Amino acid sequence: MEIFIRKEKATDHHAVFDVIAKAFKEEALSDQQEPYLVERLRRSKAFIPELSIVALFEEKIIAHILLSKIIIKQGNKTHISLALAPVSVLPQYQSMGIGSRLIKEAHIKAKALGYTSIVLVGHAAYYPRFGYLQAASFGIRFPFEVPIENGFVKELVKDALQGVSGMVEYPKEFFQRSEGSKGK
Repeated sequence: MEIFIRKEKATDHHAVFDVIAKAFKEEALSDQQEPYLVERLRRSKAFIPELSIVALFEEKIIAHILLSKIIIKQGNKTHISLALAPVSVLPQYQSMGIGSRLIKEAHIKAKALGYTSIVLVGHAAYYPRFGYLQAASFGIRFPFEVPIENGFVKELVKDALQGVSGMVEYPKEFFQRSEGSKGK
């Protein structure tokens, strides 16, 4: 199975919306807002076009990942980081390593752009294989309730989070809800 990975294009937005919606349709912990979150983030200052990445099979988009800017704040100290949210693979292509390839590619691109760390909330059994560690072990907290085993950070550069602790500050787009404007 030959998968092609590239930066998302504006003409991909509708297909990406559908991939995300289908990927999260049966996810028990999903509020079904993931495709709308991506739409909102694309219009935000947190959006980094190079870190919105798609995977294609036979010229069809089958997966997507997005990393966007966040900060970790402790008092007057801030650390620029990235949030991984979401990573989406069409159900019929899940468990084939495509999500893993996207995550690894996103790490490479983020590091090349000068970013040194990533924060995420996700499945406890999945993300440690990519070097993610519990955020709590760094003193990094989330602005909403997250079980300790589901809050993660990854250093893209050795010791990038040394001396960094505090609250993750997400862009306001993470907290809005949408019901329309599919695929714009």
